[in-house]
Amino acid sequence: MSAERIAVCPGSFDPVTLGHEDIIRRSFRFADRVIVAVAYSATQVKSGMFSVEERVEMIRDTFADEPRVQPMAFQGLLVDFAKSQGATIIVRGLRAVSDFEYEFQMALMNRKLWEAMETVFLAPDLEHSYLSSSLVRQIASLGGDVTPFVSPAVLRRLTERFGAR
Repeated sequence: MSAERIAVCPGSFDPVTLGHEDIIRRSFRFADRVIVAVAYSATQVKSGMFSVEERVEMIRDTFADEPRVQPMAFQGLLVDFAKSQGATIIVRGLRAVSDFEYEFQMALMNRKLWEAMETVFLAPDLEHSYLSSSLVRQIASLGGDVTPFVSPAVLRRLTERFGAR
C-alpha cells in the first residue's frame, strides 16, 4: 500500500474565491488530501477583511462536499507546517507571469529548507485567470455583485459584512 500523498495549498484566502476552489479541487489529480493552510502572517502589513478563523470557516463551508480538503490555520515557516502535517507537496496557483518570479524563488527556498518538499504550480482555469481576493473585497465593499466570483458560503459572509446586494 502506498503512502498518502498530502499537499498543502497555502495562502491568505481573504476571501477564498472560485479561482482558489478550482486550484484546490484540481490538486486531487496528484494528491490524496489537500490542507488549505491559512497563514497568520507576521510579514503582512495590512490586516485582513476576515479573521483567520473566519477564513478557515469559509473554506470549510465551501468544501463541505469534499472530505479530502482540510482547512487549517498556521504560523511560521510553511515547510515546518507541512512537515508537521506529513505533506511533501506545496500547491500554488499562478495567474500571470508576474506571479512566477516570486513563487519560483519561494519554491527553491522551501526545497532548500527541506529537500523533500516539492512545489507544483497550477495555471488557473481561463475563466478565473483575472480573479483575486483583493478584487473581490474591493467590488464587495463598493456594493458590486460578486456572485460570479465566490461560492454561496463566501457570498453569504460578504453579504453579512456589507449588507444586502
